[in-house]
Amino acid sequence: MTDIVPFKIEIPQTALTDLKERLEMTRWPVAATTDWSHGQPVHFIRELADRWLHDYDWRAHEAELNRYPQFMTQIDGQTIHFLHIKSPEPNAFPLILTHGWPSTIAEFLKVIGPLSNPRAHGLDAGIAFDLVIPSLPGYGFSGPLTQAGWDSARVAKAWDTLMKRLGYTEYGAQGGDVGALVSKELGILAPEGLRGVHLQQIFAFPNGTPGEMEKLTPFELEGFANLDMFEKYNGYQVIQSKRPGTLAYGLVDSPVAQMAWNTELFFGFEGQGVETVDRDLFLAHASIYWFTATGGSAAAIYLEDTRSGSGYREAENRTPTGVAVFPWDFRSVRTFAERANNIVHWTEMPYGGHFAATDAPDLLVADIRAFFEKVR
Repeated sequence: MTDIVPFKIEIPQTALTDLKERLEMTRWPVAATTDWSHGQPVHFIRELADRWLHDYDWRAHEAELNRYPQFMTQIDGQTIHFLHIKSPEPNAFPLILTHGWPSTIAEFLKVIGPLSNPRAHGLDAGIAFDLVIPSLPGYGFSGPLTQAGWDSARVAKAWDTLMKRLGYTEYGAQGGDVGALVSKELGILAPEGLRGVHLQQIFAFPNGTPGEMEKLTPFELEGFANLDMFEKYNGYQVIQSKRPGTLAYGLVDSPVAQMAWNTELFFGFEGQGVETVDRDLFLAHASIYWFTATGGSAAAIYLEDTRSGSGYREAENRTPTGVAVFPWDFRSVRTFAERANNIVHWTEMPYGGHFAATDAPDLLVADIRAFFEKVR
């Protein structure tokens, strides 16, 4: 099953009608608080649900995604959906971009043009990319999962198969969130032709070495406040790494449950993104999870990585690695990352968060271009 088959997103009108009916019939919990101390507050989720029901235009995002060539193939028994955008520049470098949770391929809409067609965006045309943008196994149009065992290392092997199947003999990889775990695992795998990996996070932590904290920059030290908040509120990671199968019943049966679950990381544990996050783009992500019934299978990679250690292990990564650290996110620490990774490029960004391809696309594009100019 190595065929590559063209694909187009065409959600039936009956599915949109069903979504609206379910939104109208939502049973709402009684609000114990009006703030974020117990979770996403009812008034905020009701506001998003009302927008999804009355104002959001799924067909507009469907059409935007369908502007780009999309395909399906089978790898290791799993359907894989991906965008494949070829640059008009003759010497473009192949690059696979991997999204995370609770994101989708729509995360990259703002960076596709500058990366693949820099000349049209006023950038140096000597640095251009052929882009491959897959939906993670179990996510969106690559799902649901057909079997267990899809941890980040297995996804990395599948991505190498995909790039070779497309005829690329050399390529690079980039990602954030789960995409960063998968891309780092590609670096550890070090398949023939992989020239470098660019990550938005390396999850490396203090190990008790004397004096290790004294080497941290002020930017890195300030980042521990972000880590403390994550440790305080990361209920989604705990549940998805232990019981994603039970969680799945609510996510695939209730669109509000799916949407509210996704707000945890997009809007922040204390509502930090309420004034800044693009609500319609967020609803595009939530809609893809809902229409494909992949909320549960998307959570499964947390369980698989917890069991295997994939993504977080300090296995030796000799592949040239670049890291872009955004301030409103987990702030990777260079001295910790260098214990197991071949760091050749490191940037501390002035702004941007966990979904930098959406909220700081200019910075991310510039850093990807600078890194791969070094290593391709």
